[in-house]
Amino acid sequence: MRLIRSIHAADLPRHGCALTIGNFDAVHIGHRKLLEILTAQAKRRRLPAMVMTFDPHPEEYFRPNSSRPRLTTLATRFFALRECGVDVMLSLKFNRDLARTSAERFIRHYLAQRLQVKYLLIGDDFRFGMRRAGDFEMLRRMAPQYGYEVERFDTLKRHDNRVSSTWIRELLASGELERAEQLLGRKYAHAGRVIHGDKRGEEWGFPTINLAIRHRPALAGVFAVTVSGLADTPLAGAASLGTRPTVDGTKNVLEVYLFDYHGDAYGRRVCVEFVEKIRPEEKFASSAALRKRMEEDVRIAKAILSRGRGGGAE
Repeated sequence: MRLIRSIHAADLPRHGCALTIGNFDAVHIGHRKLLEILTAQAKRRRLPAMVMTFDPHPEEYFRPNSSRPRLTTLATRFFALRECGVDVMLSLKFNRDLARTSAERFIRHYLAQRLQVKYLLIGDDFRFGMRRAGDFEMLRRMAPQYGYEVERFDTLKRHDNRVSSTWIRELLASGELERAEQLLGRKYAHAGRVIHGDKRGEEWGFPTINLAIRHRPALAGVFAVTVSGLADTPLAGAASLGTRPTVDGTKNVLEVYLFDYHGDAYGRRVCVEFVEKIRPEEKFASSAALRKRMEEDVRIAKAILSRGRGGGAE
């Protein structure tokens, strides 16, 4: 799968595409069903299957101080879309120009002229263009003029509830990882490159690999995890995700202690899958108290993962 970051990129498909548009923050089972239809239609038409998404999320652009936690990084979303058979991920920067683009111009310039869309599949709640003026009916009405076929995908439901990123955020925030996994179709994960930390874990006998968290995470606490990208099979570990209140409490970071890994991981791209929550974040009275609790966390994580709930990473 290719990642393209501009509507003016030279390597856009030259002979059209089958397209869907959305934020795809979770790539949950509803998204996966939509993508199953998209890829089937693309194959039938001998076209590349393309997903157009946005970074930042439009909500983050319009309401930067009140936006909801992100469920996925760009890297995590890329891996999930690739797993679903998508050929091209077009991640557009949502900026002032895009925010001010009318719905009619979006169809004409983006869909027809630049992407030469032949087949378009959108969710039933999809809106686009300035002031969210565009919808399915506008796309259907303008389809003959621009030569594309458009279909609408009805929202997937579970237990009479709409499968949505909002529902998944609520489950993750409350530590219900198994229920979130049912809606995601996979374990919740965070992918990124390993960065240098402050070496505190190494001083305490728990050397960690660290991943930056650039947006407010959807969950926090201590977890049993598996990590792919460093060995042929996923590695078991215990992870802390949050602001580290005992250390500084200022910025979010993901720290993972791997039970059986001693190599150099800096700069490597890894995927951390969250298997089960052990406890919420806590502020301890001393480093000694934190270290003692970490020893207990590792014992619990090993017991959880030995039960066989830890699967392969995406």
